[in-house]
Amino acid sequence: MKYLCKVTEVYRVESENEAANLIEEAKQDKGFILLKSSTEYKTKKAKGEIIDEYWLTTLVKEFTDYKEPDRTVTVSYSIDEGVFPEPVAAEVF
Repeated sequence: MKYLCKVTEVYRVESENEAANLIEEAKQDKGFILLKSSTEYKTKKAKGEIIDEYWLTTLVKEFTDYKEPDRTVTVSYSIDEGVFPEPVAAEVF
């Protein structure tokens, strides 16, 4: 049997307030232990001007102990229409 023990999730949010809310929601969730969280402000520049700004929020979640796992976790991801106009092909190196 395999056990998902820990995951690291990185989210892009548009404001510092959204980042704080995301972290607070994770702290309140009883489905895992939030081991670590962080927020980093990022900018994208072109010709010296800021053309985009955002915050990266990282959440490290623990679902069960490595040494004595006591439950299994099933993760499901879905992608909203329009997010990726064309399928992204993985490159094999």
